[in-house]
Amino acid sequence: MKLFRRICALLALSLLLAAPVVAHPGLWVAKNDHATVYLFGTVHLLPTDTHWSSPELDKALEASQRLSVELIDDDAANMQAQVLKYGLDLSHPLSDKLTLHDRTRLERAAAAAKLPGGIATLQPMRPWLAAVTLAVAPLVQAGMDPALGVDKLLRARMQKAGKPVDGLETAEQQLRLLADMPEPMQIDFLRQTFSDIAEGPAKLRNLIDAWRNGDVDTIARIEDEDLRQESPELYERMIVKRNKAWAKTIAERMQQTGVSFVAVGAGHLAGPDSVQKQLEQLGISVKRE
Repeated sequence: MKLFRRICALLALSLLLAAPVVAHPGLWVAKNDHATVYLFGTVHLLPTDTHWSSPELDKALEASQRLSVELIDDDAANMQAQVLKYGLDLSHPLSDKLTLHDRTRLERAAAAAKLPGGIATLQPMRPWLAAVTLAVAPLVQAGMDPALGVDKLLRARMQKAGKPVDGLETAEQQLRLLADMPEPMQIDFLRQTFSDIAEGPAKLRNLIDAWRNGDVDTIARIEDEDLRQESPELYERMIVKRNKAWAKTIAERMQQTGVSFVAVGAGHLAGPDSVQKQLEQLGISVKRE
């Protein structure tokens, strides 16, 4: 996972899958005497011929009385309003914030992403939004539909069953994780996007294969370890702090009677700082289903 870097990478992976595949993503469960919480790692878009359901997953969803996902207020109107609020800097063009070398890389990345309007489209954006825009542009060009995301489909299924769905965060909270970063950190985030675009599809193919197979070690190595090594502050901000907050929410929920299903980006359920590890530090045992 990302946050947005991981989200966009996972979205882009869907472009690489042409044949029907059967996925077996990871599913975990935490239990005590009166509560059960299932944990499921998601990606935000897959081809319609990717079959990711399973008897274990269906059973967990049927047993669950509620669903929690990262966001529920991510409709287009709200997201656009938040982006306009936190993502633009009309007084300072993006290129003015970059070194000559990074300006050249920005031009190359815009061209490689086939961004409409090229680098001019990015000029009014703050660095974090430029990074997200560069990552998402190829998906928009290819007609990818976020409505096919695993989290969206889970939401629809639970709502159809008349079960409540809530968000662990708000859209504003997620965007401010990026928007509130110091500008040097935002520029570092943008540089990582340059690198992702330059690396091409091999890394993305490996990541989607890992998600399909529930291979959390590979997910952690590809995503979390890279981020932790390249930008420890960003890793702490985007992964560790959020995982700790979600674990606290889950722990509080387990003090009440009932069965819950929690679905978050797969990268949050991988690595040494995963949600499962944070729960274990709170004294809650988690096992793989």
